[in-house]
Amino acid sequence: MFDEREKIALFIDGANLYATAKALGFDIDYRRLLKEFSAKGYLLRALYYTALAEDQEYSSIRPLIDWLDYNGYKVVTKPTKEFFDSTGRRKVKGSMDIELAVDAMELSEHVDHVVLFSGDGDFRSLVEAIQRKGRKVSVVSTLQTQPAMVADELRRQADHFIDLANLAGRISRDPNERPARATDRAGATDEA
Repeated sequence: MFDEREKIALFIDGANLYATAKALGFDIDYRRLLKEFSAKGYLLRALYYTALAEDQEYSSIRPLIDWLDYNGYKVVTKPTKEFFDSTGRRKVKGSMDIELAVDAMELSEHVDHVVLFSGDGDFRSLVEAIQRKGRKVSVVSTLQTQPAMVADELRRQADHFIDLANLAGRISRDPNERPARATDRAGATDEA
């Protein structure tokens, strides 16, 4: 599936990968994810896409975004948009599909193998376009959930399908390795 001489680029649909890992019951260790794919070839780029609510003072995803940005990932963000639907309910929208697709098309000129972390069927035509350029495309998602997190048309279009459940043992975060929060550390020193 991978050739160690290949130049590889990872394109991570952050919201989709998060939902898939949660559905499988594990957290991703992004350092281990980079190591896993670096061992498969020359990892040229790892890009992570997510929308952020800019009006919030604190976002739970901000520490992850900052960590990724300093540890080998190129993080691509844009602000979410808030609107009201026809029934008057507040909705928040933040799709990064276009940004991911444009970057993948541009970078596909410089790589041999594109790895897409998403199960979104909207990416089927992107995968096909990259394949027409003579590049291999692997899709990472899962069939192990009910319903499956990967669209059938995307899985069929990909050259290779990698079930995230099969990677879990190599890329999941060990809960015992989680760093203590500042409040936990402060409490520990008070007791000492």
